[in-house]
Amino acid sequence: MVIDNPWILLAVGAFCVVTIMFGLWVVGLWCENFSYVDIGWSANFAVLALLYGALAPGFAPRKWLLAAMFCLHGTRLAWHLSRRILGHPEEGRYVQLRRDWGGGGRAAMNMKFLLFFKFQALLNVFLSLPLLVVALNTDRQWHTLEFVGAAIFFVALVGESSADAQLAAFKRAPANKGGVCDVGLWRYSRHPNYFFEWLIWIGYAVFALASPYGWIGVASPILMLHFLINVTGLKATEEQALRTKGERYRLYQARTSGFIPWFPRNPTHRAAQ
Repeated sequence: MVIDNPWILLAVGAFCVVTIMFGLWVVGLWCENFSYVDIGWSANFAVLALLYGALAPGFAPRKWLLAAMFCLHGTRLAWHLSRRILGHPEEGRYVQLRRDWGGGGRAAMNMKFLLFFKFQALLNVFLSLPLLVVALNTDRQWHTLEFVGAAIFFVALVGESSADAQLAAFKRAPANKGGVCDVGLWRYSRHPNYFFEWLIWIGYAVFALASPYGWIGVASPILMLHFLINVTGLKATEEQALRTKGERYRLYQARTSGFIPWFPRNPTHRAAQ
């Protein structure tokens, strides 16, 4: 079956990811752990990629290349997050949200989390607009921007994977318990994983610019940058780090770039371990 109406494709995609997020909200209620939203949010990009790739009428090599990029990105991130979430206590960000939203009672708090889960699903749909635009493009000629976008994506994916691996290795070492990771990419940015995540979305947007209405895809990295810096990324992560690590993290903040990797302001001064 082929669906060439973008609004119907959007509706089908939204229904699928909202349903998935509702199921994860139920799991969160049962486990008393709403961290599962992060796994679902990442995996939903792979779901939308497979859906748009299968149903949209676009040039198959092009749409499946971008769909494969979305799948690789989404499944890698979901797998990485699942190792941190499954079998572990609820993450600090969501513990804090429980405190912030718990004033009206448990039922009201759970409903706020349900709305949060649904919002994340709709965000999946909006951020996937570059994929939708490309999946609808029937032009059989490749464009230079598509190769540039793919190159940006793969560089960013390697960077994000490396940052995640370095942080995981740091946390596994018993001597580093309670310390601040400032090795590898984390020496040059307090959030290299978020920076490369944003770069991935720039790759998607550049790829989409070669398709009709591809300019719509530019909204994805802009919105992602806002969320990474001001909402669920840097802001929440740094607040949690200051609560748990205190002065050690303040010293790290003082010498290390907050987002874009850059040389430390005081390379000889390392965080207390």
